[in-house]
Amino acid sequence: MSFFYLTSIFFLTLFTPSISFSFTFNGFKHPSSDEISVTGAAGILPAGILQLTNGNTRLIGHGFYPDPIRFKNPTTKKPLSFSTSFVFAIKTRYQKLGGHGMAFTISPSKDLAGAQPNQYLGLLNTTNNGNTSNHLFAIEFDTVQDLEFRDIDDNHVGINLNSLLSKNSTKAGFFFDGDSTKHDLDLKSGKKIQAWVDYDALKQELNVTLSLSSNKPSKPILSVPVDLSLVLQDFMFVGFSASTGVLASAHYVIGWSFNMSGEAQSFDLDKLPSIPGAKKNHTRLMIGVCVGVVLVLVIMIIVGVVFVFKKLKNVDEIEEWELDVGPHRYSYKELKKATKGFRNDELLGFGGFGSVYKGVLPNSKTLVAVKRISNESKQGMRAFVSEISTIGRLRHRNLVQLLGWCRKKEVLLLVYDFMANGSLDRYIYDNPKLSLTWEQRFKIIKDVARGLLYLHEEWEQTVLHRDIKAGNVLLDSELNGRLGDFGLAKLCEHGSNPSTTKVVGTLGYLAPELTRTGKPTTSSDVFAFGALLLEVVCGRRPTEPKALPEELILVDWVWDKWTKEVVLEVVDSKLKGEFDEVEVLLVIKLGLMCSSNAPSARPAMRQVLRYLEGEVPLPESIAPPCDSARKGSHGWEFEDYVYSYPSSSYLDNVSNWSAGIGDEYIDIEAGTPSSNESKLRS
Repeated sequence: MSFFYLTSIFFLTLFTPSISFSFTFNGFKHPSSDEISVTGAAGILPAGILQLTNGNTRLIGHGFYPDPIRFKNPTTKKPLSFSTSFVFAIKTRYQKLGGHGMAFTISPSKDLAGAQPNQYLGLLNTTNNGNTSNHLFAIEFDTVQDLEFRDIDDNHVGINLNSLLSKNSTKAGFFFDGDSTKHDLDLKSGKKIQAWVDYDALKQELNVTLSLSSNKPSKPILSVPVDLSLVLQDFMFVGFSASTGVLASAHYVIGWSFNMSGEAQSFDLDKLPSIPGAKKNHTRLMIGVCVGVVLVLVIMIIVGVVFVFKKLKNVDEIEEWELDVGPHRYSYKELKKATKGFRNDELLGFGGFGSVYKGVLPNSKTLVAVKRISNESKQGMRAFVSEISTIGRLRHRNLVQLLGWCRKKEVLLLVYDFMANGSLDRYIYDNPKLSLTWEQRFKIIKDVARGLLYLHEEWEQTVLHRDIKAGNVLLDSELNGRLGDFGLAKLCEHGSNPSTTKVVGTLGYLAPELTRTGKPTTSSDVFAFGALLLEVVCGRRPTEPKALPEELILVDWVWDKWTKEVVLEVVDSKLKGEFDEVEVLLVIKLGLMCSSNAPSARPAMRQVLRYLEGEVPLPESIAPPCDSARKGSHGWEFEDYVYSYPSSSYLDNVSNWSAGIGDEYIDIEAGTPSSNESKLRS
């Protein structure tokens, strides 16, 4: 008898039905009612709509049910079934461009501390993305394709478990009952979209359904097996999160129901409030608006002609080609205010193409760096367009993110993420206030290598940077290395090289063959990376006019020490002998290989990274970087070597470069050695 009783209790406990709990919001009351908990940019509009973001850039908005909900059976600790339905809308500033997206989420907390905007949707960040300790469940409605997370397109629905890399995803759409054809649905159309998320704990099955009507289709767009036992905790919070990046959208939740003991209530879309700016099918209202607009226009024409003409003169001039260039276009007024009128107090630095200012965007209060390209720059507009069209579409954690741009007549402006620790050259040359440890230097080297590999092989086209140097490696607040300044970048298809007749770059970093062919390649970028490797180890520029003759050219000096088997003498004295000898020798040897005079002898960036990560050993022996120069040859190799590394014979003629030779650009036509030399000396 007792056995039967215990067995009955066991099975009753095992199959205990879901905990009874539900709520329904047909619109939302004022936040002070404690009906919904909002943080960040989120708020309740007067119409009773939960607005997560308001259309400004780089924002995060959260809206959660204020109390935690039990998601596990208290006895068996197994997940419980749940069902939710909600009506949302996404309205973009530009119809064809998304502004990242929003997500329904189940989270251990309401504040999601440390979460980032952009592609992280206000849920996670670069550090914790993918950690099983997140205990995060989300259904994302994403309107930007992010290659880092392997997004299928820029209009999809995904199931996310502890990571922004979706477990399953599909293009947004819906089914009509009785029709097996999937119909497309534009998430950023601004229309009311009803979504249902249903989890069956016994079957371990998750269904996601979308519709533009009040009725729930019988066929979901996602139906997948999902075990949430390791994701859900006993008590969790439910709600919504949204974010914007350089492209902005407004995200709204108009109605929401949730049920732990059955199917969530669906909504009649016609009875829910309309989002701001949405079209209403009211004839009288349309007539009234039209009449009002006509009256306003008449008044403006009569009393404001002069005023309007003055305003038109101050509007930013936008040419046709600018409409096809991304990303976000800022107004000149906004950037002038952000930099306090481009005051000298906000000046971060200046280089070959202009000055860089620190700024704070008025709306989002985001710290940015604003590059103002000088009118005197011969390559100003060309570099400006190149940098927008290139870096504006690149996304990698080791590249400086371009947030937007602006053009006001001849004034050209680029807006970047603010790099709190400035450029790498500030920490390795001369007598820096803070000297980097070897561990920090080695990590920065690998960061730059990853960014350069992405440019060469992992993006949709090959991007040739053409100006890799310590001054163009930026350090964020955590001293992560990020490659920046794409003003000289060139695009080409994988496996091909761009056709160009100009040699551009910085003295000491130019591959020798460039003066002969004028055609940059991935190998010429590797040459410059080799110079960077030696810089970081030695704490010196590639060329030092004030040094002893035998130390004038860095690669020559390092090779001489290498052949004499005393190469550790070149290590930066600021390290005070505190470094990993194996890693230092690896970087020096790799720097010499990348600095080879023969392009075919230089490793590709994928191979370089494998060496740095210790996946494969370096060759036991290497050829001298410029063997023909040491033999006294007067062929092309020797001439090329001269052009890449200026010798003392003509440094006297360019003594004005001696204070900052690493920051000077070369821009010459490819031609004969004699003509090139004359242009270099002029």
